[in-house]
Parts: sequence; C-alpha cells; structure tokens
Amino acid sequence: IGLLGLVGVHNINFFTHKRKNDTFYDPMDKSAAKKRISELTQIVQRHDHLYHTLDRPEITDREYDALFTELQKLEIQFPDLALPDSPTLKVGGAVLDAFEKVAHRTPMLSLQNTYNEEEIRDFEVKILRQLGLKDKKIEFYCGPKFDGVAMELVYEKGLLTKALTRGDGFVGENVVSNVKTLKSVPLRLQWDQPPAYFEVRGEVLMLKEEFKKLNEQQTQEGEMPFANPRNASAGTLRQLDSSIVAKRPLEFFCYAPGVMAGIVLKDLVEFEALAQKCGFPTTELIAHSDVYKKTLALFKDKKINPLRPPLSQVCAGADEVIAYYNFIQSLRPFLPFEIDGIVVKANSLQLQEELGFVARSPRWAFAGKFEPEQATTVVEDIVIQVGRTGALTPVAVMQPVSVGGVTITNATLHNQDEIDRKDVRIGDTVIVHRAGDVIPEIVSVVLDKRTSKAKKFTLPQDCPSCGKPSVLMEDEAVRRCVNPFCPAIMKESLKHFASRNAMNIEKLGDRLVEVFFENDLVKTFSDFYKLKKSQILELERQGEKSADNIIKSINDSRETTLAKFIYALGIRHVGEQTAKSLANHFRALDSFLAASEEELTAIRDVGPRVAQAIRQTLSNKGFIKEIEKLVALGVNIEAPSQQKKGAQLTGLTFVITGSFAISRDLIKAMVEDHGGSTSSSVSKKTSYLLAGEAAGSKLDKAQELGVKIIDWAGFERMLS
Repeated sequence: IGLLGLVGVHNINFFTHKRKNDTFYDPMDKSAAKKRISELTQIVQRHDHLYHTLDRPEITDREYDALFTELQKLEIQFPDLALPDSPTLKVGGAVLDAFEKVAHRTPMLSLQNTYNEEEIRDFEVKILRQLGLKDKKIEFYCGPKFDGVAMELVYEKGLLTKALTRGDGFVGENVVSNVKTLKSVPLRLQWDQPPAYFEVRGEVLMLKEEFKKLNEQQTQEGEMPFANPRNASAGTLRQLDSSIVAKRPLEFFCYAPGVMAGIVLKDLVEFEALAQKCGFPTTELIAHSDVYKKTLALFKDKKINPLRPPLSQVCAGADEVIAYYNFIQSLRPFLPFEIDGIVVKANSLQLQEELGFVARSPRWAFAGKFEPEQATTVVEDIVIQVGRTGALTPVAVMQPVSVGGVTITNATLHNQDEIDRKDVRIGDTVIVHRAGDVIPEIVSVVLDKRTSKAKKFTLPQDCPSCGKPSVLMEDEAVRRCVNPFCPAIMKESLKHFASRNAMNIEKLGDRLVEVFFENDLVKTFSDFYKLKKSQILELERQGEKSADNIIKSINDSRETTLAKFIYALGIRHVGEQTAKSLANHFRALDSFLAASEEELTAIRDVGPRVAQAIRQTLSNKGFIKEIEKLVALGVNIEAPSQQKKGAQLTGLTFVITGSFAISRDLIKAMVEDHGGSTSSSVSKKTSYLLAGEAAGSKLDKAQELGVKIIDWAGFERMLS
C-alpha cells in the first residue's frame, strides 16, 4: 500500500506539475508560480524590447501571445505575486479622476527657432563669442525635431514611477499609468545596479501609418477623426482610462538626459549609448529598421549624401549642421513619423552647463524649423461658419489633398478683404500649406489654371444660421451676427460656458456639448442645470457611470466665482483678465448687470470698445432673463476675496511681455495678489511694462507712450 501510495503521489505530481516550459501549475503550489511569474516577466520583457525597440523579433506573434497569456493567467490566480514591472501593465486598466501635478527637477524649456542657413550660422557665432572661442568649431549633436508630445520619464531604483508632460515647463502632469501601456517604454531599466534616481526625456508620437489606421477606425465608429498625429498623441495621453491608451499605437523615442543620481556623462553621444543599454529606443536605432534602409536607397540616384546611417548626427560647425538640415528636409516625406525641423545641441554636457539658459530657452540649443510643405488643389465651394462671437468666417471647401502626411479639405479665408486680396474664387486651383505645420491655409491662386467657370464670392448680408442681418462693425474687417440666440453662436457659446476656465463642467467636452445641442437637450446656458440622468441615458454610448459623472460635474459647477461667471457668459472682448477686473470692481452680479457705459469705462482694464460690447449684450432682455434662470437654478456666485498677500501694487496696471523663468499666468497672479491688475495691451493707462527676454512690439509701444519699463529684478524690488 505504501509503494502504491508513492506511485500515486508521483503520478499526481506528473500530471499537475508540468515541465518548466509548459503552462499549467497546481493552483496550490505558490512557490512554483512565483518562480514562473518571474521567469515569464523577464522573457516577455526581452521579446518586447527585441520587437518594439530593436525591430529584431526572435519568435512568432503566436508564440509571444502564448507566453503573455500564461503570465496573465498566473497573475490572475496569484495577484499578490504580480511584479511592479509586469508586461501585463501594458494593457492598461487604471481609471483616474484627474492627473497629479508634479514639478520638474530641472525645467523642460522650449527652444529658439531658426528658419534659414544664415540664422544657423548666427547661432554658432553667438555661442563662440560667449565662450570666447573665436575661429573654432563646436561639436553639435543634431537630430530630427519630432512633432509629438515631450515627456520626462522618472525611474527610482530602476522602476518607472513617474511620466511627466512638459506642462508650463516647470510643472507637468503625471501620466505614468498611461505611459506604462506604451510597448517601447521599459517599466524597469535594463541595469543590474540602477541608480537611486534616473530621468530621461523624449517624445511620445504616433507613426503616420498607425495614425491613418486610427482615423479610419474613428470614422467607422462614428467618432471625430484626429487632425494630425500630434493631436492624436496629446489627446490619447490625457485619457483618464489607461485601457483606452493601451489600444492606441503610441511610440516613445528618448533624446536627452535629465537628473541622474551619481551618473557623470561626457556628451550626448555617450548618453545615447547609455539610453540604448537601459532599453530605450533612440534615433540611432531607427537606422537598423527596414523603413530607414529603404528610405536611404531612395536617395542614391539623387546624389544626396546621407552622411552616415544613423538618423542623429554629430556635426562639426555650422557647415555640417546645414548639410544635415538639408538632408533631413529631403528625407522628411519618407520618414515613418512627422517632423517639423531638426534640433541642434552642443554635444558636450560641460559646454551646455557653461552656456546655461536665457529666460525660457537654453543658450546651447535651437530648433532649425522647416518651411511648411505645400500642395495644389481645387476650391470646390466657399461656405460660411458662424463662431461664438458671431463672426461670419468664409471657409474654402477643397478637393482632399495631403500636406505633410495630413489630409486637408478645408481652409479659412478669414474675411471678405482676405478673399479679395488673394482673389480666391470657387473653382480656382490654389496652393495650400499648413501654417506652423498645423493650420491649413491658402497661400495663393494658380492664375494660369483659372477657367471661365471660376465664380467670385461675396459674403451674405444675413446670417446663414439664423437669417438675421449681419453687421460690419466700425474698424473691423469681419461681419458679425448680433443675435445672441443664433443657433450657431449658441452652440459655440455653450462649449465656452462649460469650459475649464469658465464654469468648469469637467465631464462635458466639446463633442458632448454638440450632442446635447443636436438632440435638443441643451439650447441655452440654463438648460445644463435642468438635465436629467434619464435624458443622458437615452443617448448613444452613454452608460450609468458616464451619466452619473456628467450630472455630478454639472452640480459641482453650481459653485463658482463672479470672475468665472462673467467670463463664462461669453461677452465679446471680455477675456479672463477683464472678467477678473470687472468682478473685483463691482463685487456683486447685480452691480455688474446694472453698470452704465461710463462706469465700465472708468475701470482701468475696460476701454470704450469693451464697455460698448458689455452694454450691448446686457441690454438684451432675453440674455438677462437667462442669467436670472441660472441663479434660480442654484448657481451660487461667490464674491471676490478681499484678502491679498500685500498691497504694494494697489492701483497699478501692468502689461507683461517677453519670456521669463516662470509662466506669465503665475506673474499675473503675483500682480493680483499684491493689489495690482494686468492688461494685454499697452495704453496711456498702463502703469508699468514688465519686459522679459525678447520683448517685442509692446516694448516699442511703451517707449512711444512714455510708459515706465521695468525688468524682473525691478518687479521683485516693487514686491519687496
């Protein structure tokens, strides 16, 4: 019996504990599961790196899926054994209420832009002069300027703990739960003894081909397609549900070091080698891909020197930088991702430290921007769009054409003067580009191709949305509809009303506001506060949780400030700062609504034009009735706080221009906290112009009017 018992136990073990490479374990054997989870984590991580970073897969997709599925099943069975860097995190799952704000240890600043060879040479001369190195050459590290989203990855003891967006350069949003889903981002550094703290910076982007597939999917599902890969990347990273991000084809390329505890590097070439060793994809690795090899082959007959295989280059002096700039510009249409120029940096990290920073950009780097790509197409029609302020904007509807990898079908013509100046007619062949590589614009008409059928276009006298007469305001080139309840104006006004800086109805994006409007659920501001959960549930793709979140965010928005409420009303010329000035002056809604034009003009931030626009809107009985409805429905408007950090700036108005080490919004807040106010334009009422680096036309205007000009040091003295 004892012998049979031993045989029985042996047989049970044989059938329930399969060999090392098989996939099933006795659910009671936790130690074996722990060992296998550790093995599988390392195996899958290795194959992820081979496939997504090095483009050198060693196993088939089916074999990979079997390994991944085995790991998933074991983690479900033993959730406490799942490792913090498990590849299963790539499928997402975390749903957040909001993103945590985190300060960068060193600022993520923007770059100075250059647009031609002369400016590139000037940049080198400026650096040599500052370093006292006449008639010498600096070694520059050059790479493509990705058109994506800048990202800082933070690793503590080798594990990814934070992923920060640029934000305002000083504080970013931690989107780590989303970035963990990116296949090309290592969750753990490939380093036996990693430093306690390790930062790298790079770009999150979407490949052109993947972007095309995503937009096709969006269209099929009845969703709005994305305007370009950069917008798709930025929108995806801000999703609160990481499982959505996991389904989007985002890539990460590493290009710069951040803070690295105990690591001393000589230059960016050395950093690139370290980044690759740690498991990060860099531009160096693109050289190994089939796409890049095929791209280089295209240039053999064109006698374009590809320098050396890697996409990033080390160039000695401005001449080599210019050669690289021209090469990459030629390569641009064939690259698998969008770029809008090159980035040039001093290769030596010691030189970077010596050169330092100026205002909001480093002295040791610049962006060599490319001229926008152009294409030719035909204007099939000109239609009128009515905006939130009632502006009637003519838009050219064109035959679809691809410009820089983005399909363009519409381009704004701004106003009648612009149509007449460019002489754009329906049926014309035109040259188009994307201004700033983003906004579609008609550059000129190809007159040689104009036919006798081309029709001149004149803006209508009546609003095409509501049929009421439009008005051409004095000193303006734009015709406007002045009916505040025009459907087209109302739809845009509702979006503005719900926006973050206005009533801040968090769960209502522009698309959802449009859906409510088109389904006759929300036609006026007060309709938001009459919405019922049952009405929302009747709409497509709206479930219980979504409806509850929308109702909650609407209810939360009932508590607001007078400044936000005035801004939310969408009165023409009344921006956030003017709304604050009005709130601080009148302190109560009734006082603001009853203000005369003379009272309004007496406020420092309000000129005759703004006062006239306010009175024109508030004289509309229907508009006042709508405000009364909002109050009756429970919108509670808090008066401005009397508390200030100081009164040093009481009665003073500042105009802020140029670049500073902190954001302008923060400077405005400092002015207001100390009793002052800010304005966006220089006038005789301006007390001081606060001028930073690269101050422009406002500085000239201040000098012309005799307005006092101070720098940052002078401003700090005033506060102290």
